[in-house]
Amino acid sequence: MGFGDAVRMFFARYTDFQGRSRRSEYWWVYLFNFLVAAALLTLAFVLGGINMETGEPGALYFVFVGILFLYYLAILIPGIALMVRRLHDVNLSGWIILGALVPILNILVGLGLFIVCLIPGTAGPNKYGPDPKNPGAGSADIFA
Repeated sequence: MGFGDAVRMFFARYTDFQGRSRRSEYWWVYLFNFLVAAALLTLAFVLGGINMETGEPGALYFVFVGILFLYYLAILIPGIALMVRRLHDVNLSGWIILGALVPILNILVGLGLFIVCLIPGTAGPNKYGPDPKNPGAGSADIFA
């Protein structure tokens, strides 16, 4: 899966918490979101500027930071959905994400989620659906 395909699928499956997503889909979307944030912050600093006399940022700075905030607010749900599908790809429940809300435990869960995003998914179908890398592989009756 390429960069464009991954980003299109990310927005097409906006609230889809079912099925599985490949590593490449996750990391391409991560790169896309990083590039959007970098572009908006660069515009904020370059066009917004800093008043050298007062040390305060210009009005355009807050406009671009506000746009970035709205962008991250808009991708919150699809980002969680993508992470759930990534967990499904390694045959884990998406409910694990809730552990990130528990203080202290969130450090371990965050590290675990990062590791999950690095490891390959389950080969063939699992209880969350067919293998997104090779949808035709495996038998349809493995759940029997």
